[in-house]
Parts: sequence; C-alpha cells; structure tokens
Amino acid sequence: MKPSSSTVLVATTSFIPEYKIERYLGVAFGATVRSRGVGGDCMAGCSSTCGGEVAAYTQMSIDARNQAIQRMITDAVRLGANAVIALKFDSDQIGQGGNNSTVAYGTAVYIVPSH
Repeated sequence: MKPSSSTVLVATTSFIPEYKIERYLGVAFGATVRSRGVGGDCMAGCSSTCGGEVAAYTQMSIDARNQAIQRMITDAVRLGANAVIALKFDSDQIGQGGNNSTVAYGTAVYIVPSH
C-alpha cells in the first residue's frame, strides 16, 4: 500500500513501539513563514504593558507548527515513507518586520509491524 498523508505516523522518539524500521528514506522537511501584522503588534504592545498572554501570537505559533508538520508529512510521503521519527522544530525571526519562520523536520522511514 502506498503511504498517504493520513497514514503517516509521526513520533518525537527514534522508534515507534510495536514497529520495526524497514527502510530509512532521508530527512523529511516542512516550513512556513508567518507575519504578525499590525494588529498583532498593537495587541502585543498592550499585553507587554498590562501583562498577560498575546492570544493572537499564540494562535499564530500553533497554526505555523501545524502547517510545518503537514508539509513535512507531505515531503515524507513523497519520499515513500509511512512514518517520521525524531521530529524536531525550529523557529526564528526573519528580517526586521516580525516575520517568523517555523520548521518541522525528522527522519522519513518505512515501518512494518514488529510481530
């Protein structure tokens, strides 16, 4: 069966219990760059003055992480993988305009049940 994005298992560990790795297929990678926008910057200024969470930034971070994971899974399927192990994230600010990059990456593998 050819893997699809809905059948890919993703783990932060270097193995998945009850499965054995049949093939290592390389690095799977997904990235997105998001801009905060003027409204988010205004809200951040208020929160830093008054204290509290900046919900717009929190949601932006969650959305960016989810999109990066989905793009990584798409890349893993392209490689022929049905799992990604050792998932990691990286995030950084790009430029002066408040753009934030989020990257998800891991090892694309083809796994089979171990029993």
